Amino acid sequence: MASAPQPTLPLFYKDLMPLNSRDHGKYRSKTMDKAEWLIGAHAIPLTVDEFVQAQRDYPIVFSTGDNPLPLALMGLNEGVNVFVDENGKVNDPVYLPAYIRRYPFMLAKVKPEGDELSLCFDPTSDSIGEFDDGEVLFDEEGQASDATKRILEFCEHFEGAGQRTKAFIEELKKHDLMMDGEMAITMNENPDNPYTYRGFQMVDQEKLRDVPGDTLAEWNKNGMVALIFAHLFSLDLMRAIFARQQQQGKGPVLANAAGTETAQ
Repeated sequence: MASAPQPTLPLFYKDLMPLNSRDHGKYRSKTMDKAEWLIGAHAIPLTVDEFVQAQRDYPIVFSTGDNPLPLALMGLNEGVNVFVDENGKVNDPVYLPAYIRRYPFMLAKVKPEGDELSLCFDPTSDSIGEFDDGEVLFDEEGQASDATKRILEFCEHFEGAGQRTKAFIEELKKHDLMMDGEMAITMNENPDNPYTYRGFQMVDQEKLRDVPGDTLAEWNKNGMVALIFAHLFSLDLMRAIFARQQQQGKGPVLANAAGTETAQ
């Protein structure tokens, strides 16, 4: 259900190009009222900086594998996003993860052998190009505009949040707190055949209770306890997302009367 995206390029990005004044001196960036690339995206990468806000709207789970990634679930099944309509519009007043707001920009290595990150963008995006409207990305002298500086600052903050997220995950792994998750959702008309969702990880509450007191005290000071409980509390929203899927006609169908649907 929530495996970490592992394509050659990150989720949503079809291509990456370094932004520079020589090639893109006349480019502008404009706000779009729809995001067709978000249609069908059900699991969005999330940083720990966003847990408190995101847990109000989405279940927060972790991808499978040795390097789990926090994910905000906008749907429980592959190809289902209950917050985006068929035109790519987000019609609900929900929190949009920074990963979504960052697109089509990101910081990336231009040279694989180097450590320097450059501001890049997806040239296939409709929100950047030689438009008559939108915010200019470079001034007449070829210097980065205020808009570009804001974009760069946002991307730099996202990278910093990514490092904090990595440290959070490493701490969970250090104390062996990750476990395979499972959620069974029963419908009134089919009480004997629950829909069972697997394919994600979550914090093991039993092991969490056994964490030494001095460690918990430190986690309470640095905010980690709040992040863990934001994740755990958010899991109840899986039933709300499931209900939205059913209302929108996007829910799973039981394979047979005696079996259960396992969505991964």
